[in-house]
Amino acid sequence: MKNRLKVLRAERDWSQAELAGRLDVSRQAVNAIETGKYDPSLPLAFKIGRLFSQPIEEIFDDEFDGE
Repeated sequence: MKNRLKVLRAERDWSQAELAGRLDVSRQAVNAIETGKYDPSLPLAFKIGRLFSQPIEEIFDDEFDGE
């Protein structure tokens, strides 16, 4: 799943470790989400949305094109 997590994190000048601490997950989990190797759980996706004050649809793209 594509996402804007790395961009949002960079805009705030947070390291992966800082973001992980704010989300109560490991730095490796943040890295895996940013690189698309891991899709966050729905509760974690909502937590990310709240942290960045954005709806999850603005952060995550399921790449579904409707066809």
